[in-house]
Amino acid sequence: MQSVTGIKSLVALSFSGAIGLTFLMLGCALEDYGVYWPLFVLIFHAISPIPHFIAKRVTYDSDATSSACRELAYFFTTGIVVSAFGFPVILARVAVIKWGACGLVLAGNAVIFLTIQGFFLIFGRGDDFSWEQW
Repeated sequence: MQSVTGIKSLVALSFSGAIGLTFLMLGCALEDYGVYWPLFVLIFHAISPIPHFIAKRVTYDSDATSSACRELAYFFTTGIVVSAFGFPVILARVAVIKWGACGLVLAGNAVIFLTIQGFFLIFGRGDDFSWEQW
């Protein structure tokens, strides 16, 4: 029965990721906006989990509540996420994109980063049901 819960979680995360990408694409492709510079935030989405993966691989003592490597990974991840939210604001401020497109990209960022966080909360527990078996 645990497998059914995992499949439902995976479907829900896929759905929310698709909604986030839809917001991002609407911010780029609507007729009023038509500028595709905001798609560069996809780079931030792709590299945001990398510090966590490195810290998880390097940190051997999983019983410790905190480690320097894990804290550094949180720091880098926070910098990546803040950069992803700042990038469309800067583009809108210098009039490369319109503010409506910036709002759609920011909404897409919020949904996508919450989806990434949900993935790690659901599948990163280290119990019998983890993302590694997928």
